Amino acid sequence: MDLDAFTELLTPRGRRALAEAGELAGADPVVAATTLRRTYDAALTSAALTQAGLRERARAKFGADAGRMFFTPHGLEQSTRAEVAAHRARRLLDLHGARAPRVVDACCGVGGDLLALARAGCTVAAVDTDPLTVAVARANAEAFGLADRVTVTVADAADVRPEDHDVLFADPARRTGRGRTFDPLAYSPPWPVVLDLVSRARLACLKVAPGIPYEFIPEGAEAEWISYKGEVKEATLWTGSRGGRRATLLPGGHTMTATGVRAPVGAPGRFIYEPDGAAVRAHLVGEVAELVCGRLLDPMIAYVTADEPVDTPWAAAYEVDDILPFSLKRLRTALRERQIGNVTIKKRGSAVDIERLRTDLRLKGDKSMVIMLTRIADKPSVILCKPSPPA
Repeated sequence: MDLDAFTELLTPRGRRALAEAGELAGADPVVAATTLRRTYDAALTSAALTQAGLRERARAKFGADAGRMFFTPHGLEQSTRAEVAAHRARRLLDLHGARAPRVVDACCGVGGDLLALARAGCTVAAVDTDPLTVAVARANAEAFGLADRVTVTVADAADVRPEDHDVLFADPARRTGRGRTFDPLAYSPPWPVVLDLVSRARLACLKVAPGIPYEFIPEGAEAEWISYKGEVKEATLWTGSRGGRRATLLPGGHTMTATGVRAPVGAPGRFIYEPDGAAVRAHLVGEVAELVCGRLLDPMIAYVTADEPVDTPWAAAYEVDDILPFSLKRLRTALRERQIGNVTIKKRGSAVDIERLRTDLRLKGDKSMVIMLTRIADKPSVILCKPSPPA
């Protein structure tokens, strides 16, 4: 889809084509294209079907709003889930302390965060280097009646002047021509450009990959890892406020900050707790252990053990059935004796290939079990367990 084809989608005729393409969602692609071609030319047919397909895919991130939004394939992939963007907009308002801060969005993409910021009451000046992406972001602002709070222009992030705004928001692209990159120096704009923008901002909010190397986190910044329904989605770096580490769980809105507590190390108890990935990334395993009155099985591994069941959104609990030194033969025998035909395999601190192990176990039976591959007292071990019901 090019800029001309997208622009035609915004005309009355293009919107009719898009509506008809949406009604054909799930149909055979050839049938859908043939149906639309009876009324529309090839370029508009292709653009409408592409956009309808993107909207369908976007429902997982944007819910019902996806049916009114516009996307590019790359923009949808990098866009922020609506619940995460809304959380970040609320935090931005809390940290800024004003009702309507002026925000500059230095790499707006298709506008997922831009919409959340504008809905929260911010005035947003957004830029992107790609004219098609800018057109899509503008169309999204207009679709939700936010055009009076939003301006989107074609410009390079490096030319943005954060000192002219209350808040800098930046979501550098994390893809290259070879695919996704985990190196901040390969971001677009590159990390040095991002840090220069941050240095000139009163308050800055940076969306980064959850696996960002800790050495890239600016000194004095607060690093927040965000988990949605148990899956770590991203990290946000906040500068110009307080520093430290934070983990946030959505959609519940639970948040935890570092207190400096260190978890003791001790013998396995009746329960194993698997901390949420956001807490692990934020180095808050000690805080989770304190919540469940627990201890670590190994000082270097984020499995917590305790003697009593504790309900917490910060960790999944498992009741221990047995703990064995790791041995394929012994594990296979133990599972056969228990008539286990299905296993959920988890591992931390283990080099075992999970899929190969699953094949080698040759499971038979009608029962299920969770097995954890880890180290206990620096020895390879396997924990047989089952999910623990709420206490």
